[in-house]
Amino acid sequence: MVLSKGLKGEYNHTVDAKGRMKMREQLGMSFVVTRGTDGCLFAYPNDEWEIFEGKLRQLPMTNENARNFKRFFLAGATDCEVDNQGRILLPANLRKVADITKDVVIVGVGERAEIWSKDKWEEKNNIDDINFDELAMSIEDLGIVI
Repeated sequence: MVLSKGLKGEYNHTVDAKGRMKMREQLGMSFVVTRGTDGCLFAYPNDEWEIFEGKLRQLPMTNENARNFKRFFLAGATDCEVDNQGRILLPANLRKVADITKDVVIVGVGERAEIWSKDKWEEKNNIDDINFDELAMSIEDLGIVI
């Protein structure tokens, strides 16, 4: 299996009245979009989705939190295909979850892209509100050291 290159960057797009939007070619011609955390959508290249879905399959069915976590991502998941004009159709249920109406920001975060309503992204990504020294220290236990 060939893994996707890391997704990075921030791109502004618009969603038309039918729910279609241009999508970055780094995700491929088909990929999976699902509910994400923090009020955005996650878009996974197919190879990365297979890895993520495999991890979800390993969660114990006897654990209620694991069942809820699995449902959250799988029930909202949809396969998206890029049309001849480079657009995808974001289903209405996913647009509603992320409060996406017109302006969106696509953010590459490594193995996936996040699709945000522009307003939510600006609120969440307010650089002035983030103390990066504290943030770096808080994730040191995860093996990330700057």
